[in-house]
Amino acid sequence: MPEVIAGSAAYPLDGLGPVVTIGNFDGVHLGHRHLLERLVARARQAGAPAVVYTFEPSPRSVLAPSQVLPRILSWSDKVQLLGQAGVDAVVVEPFTRSFAQHPAEWFATEVLGHRLRTRALVVGYDFRFGRARAGDVALLRELLPALPVEQVEAARIGDQVVSSSTIRERVSAGDVALARELLGRCHFVRGTVVPGDQRGRTIGFPTANVETEAQLLPARGVYAVRVQVDGGPDLDGVANLGVRPTFDGDHVLLEVHLIEGAPDLYGRELRVGFVGRIRGEQRFPDADALVARIRQDVDAARALLADA
Repeated sequence: MPEVIAGSAAYPLDGLGPVVTIGNFDGVHLGHRHLLERLVARARQAGAPAVVYTFEPSPRSVLAPSQVLPRILSWSDKVQLLGQAGVDAVVVEPFTRSFAQHPAEWFATEVLGHRLRTRALVVGYDFRFGRARAGDVALLRELLPALPVEQVEAARIGDQVVSSSTIRERVSAGDVALARELLGRCHFVRGTVVPGDQRGRTIGFPTANVETEAQLLPARGVYAVRVQVDGGPDLDGVANLGVRPTFDGDHVLLEVHLIEGAPDLYGRELRVGFVGRIRGEQRFPDADALVARIRQDVDAARALLADA
């Protein structure tokens, strides 16, 4: 895990200045990883730390709370994935309305220049900074002419720009297969297994009821999933996300059936990765019709997981 530093003012003043990138990095998707590869490569070449500078809470949640978007990743998962990409430290700047009033010139000279002592900067294609996002790369080069600045082009898959907003849209629509391409991994959520009504066990398909605080869930339906139990190896499964209309359910549940069976999972943490969508949520006339369809769902999940 990378070191987490509470604000730019707390960044240590000893040692070499870091190579820095700036952004939210929600999802740590293929576009982010493209940028992070350049960050880490430059840092290793210079023998300097590779540092991500980010804000918490997100600027949007402070400046436009009615427009807040669901997080793709929890904070801890984001930091873990940044570490896996080679990042040495994450500087987390507390974002407030007063901080948002600092002009671009102050941010460049005070934060990048004085506090972080930035050795080189690697930024994305849409990088802006300072009050009202008034600063850009051209201004930065004018304010800090000795600072090497590399601007990385957008990553694309075909004609599709890889972006967090597109990933949110695809996950919310249930298109987890395309989201997986853009992320470079499955979209996943974490949760704890809690007691349910045991209905799945009575029809031959026991399920784990997963209580999750994840902000971004796919559309209701049935999915092929890969599941980790308490951080263990991937296990093949089928997940139902919905209200269980056949049984007149009234609130959304995430239920996971492990295809090869599972031990008692109560109280354990599951990481559920959505590989592909099998179908939307349906109401069946009776339990027998539901069981017949679940058998088809399991076969469809096996096929999807074998090809993923």
